[in-house]
Amino acid sequence: MSASIAGLRTRVLAAAERRLPALTRLRRTEPLPIRLDRRRIYVLPTRFGLGFAALLFVMLLGALNYGNNPALLLTCLLGAAAGASVFFGFRILSGLSLQRLRADETHAGEPLRLHLCFTPGARVRPSLRLRRGDTETAFAVQANVDCDAALSVPDTRRGWFRPGRIRVWTEYPLGLFQLWSWLHPDSEFLIYPARETPPPPLPSGDGRLGEQLNAGASEEHAGLRDYHPTDASRLIAWKASVRHDSLLVRDVERRSGEALTLDYAGLRGLDTEARIRRLTAWVLIAESAQRSYTLRLPNETIGPGLGASQRRECLRALALLPADGAHD
Repeated sequence: MSASIAGLRTRVLAAAERRLPALTRLRRTEPLPIRLDRRRIYVLPTRFGLGFAALLFVMLLGALNYGNNPALLLTCLLGAAAGASVFFGFRILSGLSLQRLRADETHAGEPLRLHLCFTPGARVRPSLRLRRGDTETAFAVQANVDCDAALSVPDTRRGWFRPGRIRVWTEYPLGLFQLWSWLHPDSEFLIYPARETPPPPLPSGDGRLGEQLNAGASEEHAGLRDYHPTDASRLIAWKASVRHDSLLVRDVERRSGEALTLDYAGLRGLDTEARIRRLTAWVLIAESAQRSYTLRLPNETIGPGLGASQRRECLRALALLPADGAHD
């Protein structure tokens, strides 16, 4: 039964694509910027609007039945206000332009925060809303001022992510009509793999699992430097920071014989996703501890290195590993 319904739906959509391209074209992705115009803005009355229309109809019948001219004038004025509200709402959407779309760095299983940058033109655009699936956010745009509206996407998975269709809509000014349009940007973002929690200790230099080195056990102090967000808290020189009124950390030099290797093949007994989660946790720990490291994957080797570019390259490679579920 469900298969026949799905087949019928597919045939109906295919027929709509052929016969009604104006209604279905917004399902296709579009390059940025995306500008809303009269050809892609739709309007329908809300439930409140339908109730208001029914009330006006009753008032009209009563005014005509009793020949009550003031009541008839009031009904016409309310009807005119309702009709004018459609044009006010239309002006809120018409001319709005989506210029850029970006996303915060996110690991699988965490909400992805999308940032949509709108250019409003010369109009003030209040009471706008964005909706994707069950997630919704409200925003307003000042005239001639770009606006960054944030939308959260839950339940992400590693790999490439496409935002899909995003609905922008408003019920301004009276809530009688809902006006909306669709944004389907041709953009994609990389979701990094989830981290293993709690994180295991780092492997020893040859890539085999070992105990995490204690702070100072393999470090030689080589002076002080400014604090970076990736620095481990154990390296903060609190007394020196107080004297200099800025956060300082101990700059350390690792012994040359302690090269850190994160080896995919060395994690025997774990499936593909478990290996990826562990390697992701190790990459982040190594960055936090300021340890140079090499990542060895089945088809490539990254490093040795340290820093933001090394971290991004490693997390990207882990995110794009095929999910074959193989065991070694």
